[in-house]
Amino acid sequence: MADIHEMTAAELTAAYAAGRCSPVEVAEAVIARRDRFEGAINAFVRVDDDAAMEAARASEARWRAGVPLGPADGVPATMKGNVAVARWEMRRGSRALPPTTPDFDAPATRRLKEAGAVLVGYTSLPELGWKGMGDSPAHGVTRNPWDVARTSGGSSAGAAAAAALGIGVLHVGTDGLGSVRIPCAFCGLAGLKPTSGRIPAFPASAMGVLAILGPMARTVADVALLLELMAIPDTRDTLASAEAPPAARALLGRSLAGLTAAFSPDLGYAKFVDADVEAACRAALAPLAAAGVRVSEGDPGIEDVLDVCNVFWLAGSASLWAKMPPDRRHLCDPGFAASAQAGERLPASAYVDALAARQVFAERMRRYHDEVDLLITPTMPIGAPTVDGRPTGPGVPERFEGPWSDWSPFTYPFNLSGQPAATVPVGLTREGLPIGLQIVARRGEDALVLAAAAVVEAAVNFPALDAPRGSVDGVQLA
Repeated sequence: MADIHEMTAAELTAAYAAGRCSPVEVAEAVIARRDRFEGAINAFVRVDDDAAMEAARASEARWRAGVPLGPADGVPATMKGNVAVARWEMRRGSRALPPTTPDFDAPATRRLKEAGAVLVGYTSLPELGWKGMGDSPAHGVTRNPWDVARTSGGSSAGAAAAAALGIGVLHVGTDGLGSVRIPCAFCGLAGLKPTSGRIPAFPASAMGVLAILGPMARTVADVALLLELMAIPDTRDTLASAEAPPAARALLGRSLAGLTAAFSPDLGYAKFVDADVEAACRAALAPLAAAGVRVSEGDPGIEDVLDVCNVFWLAGSASLWAKMPPDRRHLCDPGFAASAQAGERLPASAYVDALAARQVFAERMRRYHDEVDLLITPTMPIGAPTVDGRPTGPGVPERFEGPWSDWSPFTYPFNLSGQPAATVPVGLTREGLPIGLQIVARRGEDALVLAAAAVVEAAVNFPALDAPRGSVDGVQLA
């Protein structure tokens, strides 16, 4: 049997059914692994080991009785620290905004508990999820296990760092401008930003139409399982789909023969793409072609839509800022404070105009997909920057050392259009940092992007990470 931290959900539940290991044994191993590496990566903001072990014992009893709840029963999971878990204090990375302790579970939390998953902790995020990095005033720096001098990415920072080390199997993130896909790419994981409205959320995100929850895991199959659980309808979200969740796992092996795909290395506007990233992404097209996909190269003919996205983002930041006691606002991340203050200056008409621009952009992408089934890009143009957000590496231009959105051009367009976008690891840079490939399809085709990602995953054989690497303050970890 493989080491517990390397096992997928399907492998764990098969072992439970056969009596080769138990949910209690697995929970104990995951908690021990978390405690062993937490000092190096700083991924968790709250743990409740008593509750985790209670859930594990209940799962073990079900497996022994032959009545498991399903394919996630006894599987360890984590929840991002801005998704409600009953009786868990939620700070959302902020020292300025008063914490809350909800007396209810968010839809995603409810579904994981109903499925018998074992929650082993709340994972970290930057203040209120505002940026694509992993540091926050409330929790400090979350580090990338591939090199602890690097950021894990964000905003689902702790989820990615934990997942990369096998601290849990199923990891719930959120994605407003790339917050699932950025850390997945930087930490060597599979992940999905689902179709807008596919996964119910409650309470609603301040980032409005851009924001959605998304699954993160070491394998595409586990992402598919988590999508199926998270996408079960919940009446508290009146804007989410009322349809049954897609049969994503069953469709992973679907035929891709006859589909068309276009590879765009820069979407026509990205400022820089590392040569290692582009080479790895191009190489990952071969298994899709071997599966019968007609792959060509070409841009979708879109402009950079960051300014439109920023209207929603800045307005959401201003809404959160307004909820902070004025005498505590000085405790904010300065970058978030600047975003919030810029949002305060936006006229209401700008929000209405952005909604209209979103609709126009979504229609442009719908027409594009009349001709092309899959749009493929790098997920990120570089390997993970340092923990202060500074990109490094051969050829990185100095002008790249600006805001984090400068080095994240590929993710946010598809929050605006509402399309599903999967990421899958396809290699390492010469500095040993993970590279991700992004696969985008029509709205509603979440299962298709995962099926394409599974074909790539099977061919790439991305390496596992056994322990954190690198050094902090001169202390070498591995």
